[in-house]
Amino acid sequence: FGSLSPRMTAGQIITEGLLVHEPSISTAERDRRAATAMAEVQIDPALRNRYPHEFSGGQRQRIAIARAIILKPKLVVLDEPTSALDRQVQKQIVDLLRELQQANNLSYLFISHDLAVVRAMADHIMVMKDGRLIEEGSPDEVMVNPSDPYTRRLMAAAFA
Repeated sequence: FGSLSPRMTAGQIITEGLLVHEPSISTAERDRRAATAMAEVQIDPALRNRYPHEFSGGQRQRIAIARAIILKPKLVVLDEPTSALDRQVQKQIVDLLRELQQANNLSYLFISHDLAVVRAMADHIMVMKDGRLIEEGSPDEVMVNPSDPYTRRLMAAAFA
């Protein structure tokens, strides 16, 4: 959520992509879509005129998610989406991401060092080291029975 401009309101942040990708839609339609996206991420649309500093960390992450889903993508890249959040808020964000995935038929490319969150989210895991793919497979294959020594060390350190 560090990518949220402090000079823009939540509504402006969320609709910015629409201005680029769908410039012909009306202001009313942009506002309607922003309200829908905010509701989908469980933020009251009435808060759209507030600035990022007026929101909690979890709410700012929800704004970042709304900014992505307003464009109705098929794939969302999530780079450390829960890293700056406490465990309770992490769980809420993971639950929200799962709900959005089901409701919108989304695929996620989830980049994270938090292997507990990866385990909770992933259908398929790829372990990278120095920019190279080391191991891939289902969560059970990679996390429970890793074949690569690097992956074994990583799992031992993460779940010791």
